[in-house]
Amino acid sequence: MAEALTHTARLPVIWLEFQGCTGDTESFLRASNPSAAALLLETISLEYHETVMAAAGTAAEQARQNVITTYPHQYFAIVEGAIPTAANGAYCTIAGRSALDIVQEVCGNALATITVGSCGWDGGLPAANPDPTTAVGASTAVPGLTNILSLPGCPMNVVNLTAAITYYLTYGALPPADEHGRPLFAYGHEIHETCPRRHFYENEQFVEAWGDAGHRQGWCLYEMGCRGPESHSNCNQVLWNEGTNWPIGAGHPCIGCVEPHFWDNLSPFYEED
Repeated sequence: MAEALTHTARLPVIWLEFQGCTGDTESFLRASNPSAAALLLETISLEYHETVMAAAGTAAEQARQNVITTYPHQYFAIVEGAIPTAANGAYCTIAGRSALDIVQEVCGNALATITVGSCGWDGGLPAANPDPTTAVGASTAVPGLTNILSLPGCPMNVVNLTAAITYYLTYGALPPADEHGRPLFAYGHEIHETCPRRHFYENEQFVEAWGDAGHRQGWCLYEMGCRGPESHSNCNQVLWNEGTNWPIGAGHPCIGCVEPHFWDNLSPFYEED
């Protein structure tokens, strides 16, 4: 891998952002080992990203078009946020063009596409009931797209994005994935399998109320609505914020944000008193 990263030309990248909260971008900017700066300056060439690029307006649009024209089928497309399809895509437009039109052009001419976050994957929160904009993920918005990898999560963990790009630069192919397009190295096992609270689950020691004795002692959060037993992710292994912690470690149950249409399928996350 070191050999490949040392001698491989920087990969051109177009990062699209549509119906989302910018959480995946924020996750990317908090990358460490390598840092976001190292990724940008040494590994990839981020040619277009509305949040971090210096260009604006017409210059920004031209930068995206230059990549498509100069590097046809040689650049990566990263898609953050859902793509609305109702009203001919009028619910999300950039420079007079719909998100649907842009994503079809960019991803249709890309070497590969990576969706980051749940919204870019399957529509996420914008696609949740009642879905007024008929939002979808990139694979639905661009029919026939095959060379695509999905990194769901709310947001995705930048460690997995870095690993996916490194894998491609090393082996010339996207990593093996499951039936949902999620790489097996990150989404191949249930969170519950390696959860540090599992022994409490096995001993039937469950938190029954926030702040109770069991909660203070780190007992299992299953009865508080934890979706760990039905969620597939490595977030309890790579952690967040430079390996500091993760939701269950902080005393909050997993909400299953890496699973298909989790807003509808796994709600409610809380109950009113």
